[in-house]
Amino acid sequence: MARYIGPVCRLCRAEKTKLFLKGAKCLSDKCPLEKRHYSPGAHGGSLERRKKSLYGIQLREKQKVRRFYGVLERQFRRYFEKAERMKGKTGDNLLTLLERRLDNVIYRLGFAYSRHHARQLVNHGHFLVNGKNVNIASYLTREGDEISFKERSGNNENIKAMIGDLKTKAQTPNWLETDWDNLKGKVIALPKREDVSLPVEEHLIVELYSK
Repeated sequence: MARYIGPVCRLCRAEKTKLFLKGAKCLSDKCPLEKRHYSPGAHGGSLERRKKSLYGIQLREKQKVRRFYGVLERQFRRYFEKAERMKGKTGDNLLTLLERRLDNVIYRLGFAYSRHHARQLVNHGHFLVNGKNVNIASYLTREGDEISFKERSGNNENIKAMIGDLKTKAQTPNWLETDWDNLKGKVIALPKREDVSLPVEEHLIVELYSK
């Protein structure tokens, strides 16, 4: 399945949840979800009145999480299979694995406007993990990992302006630590289920894949 390249605000409307795909726009009154609480498309309003099947409800939860973290269907399935092999609850494991993705960690540290923006910065080679160049957005961070901008990137005027803007808005979760002066962050603990900000019933995803 190819990556979605259409208007991302339609995805938030389809899931009826803010997926924070457009950065600051999601927090403003310009967010389309604030004005149109129904599904996108000509028949979006009428679709709301239809009763959803259990499969439909489970599918929507899976799509919500997949779109929130910006992963493709095949990638998502691999995360689920890995979560199944881990100790503990599969649903909790799935969400914490997705939280540990490098693009998500960079966004949560406050170094990008959105997860999509973080993915672009990683792909363009702006970051180091423990002093080594990592340009794979799906890289799974571990406790103790240090993420930093490359020296050249940190001196870039556009990135300096971006950091100045982001610094005033960032809210770093307690499992991460941001050092704004040195443009680096650290994973001080692995994320837990309660650290996931997306409202989701992960047990529905487990039921969907367990059929």
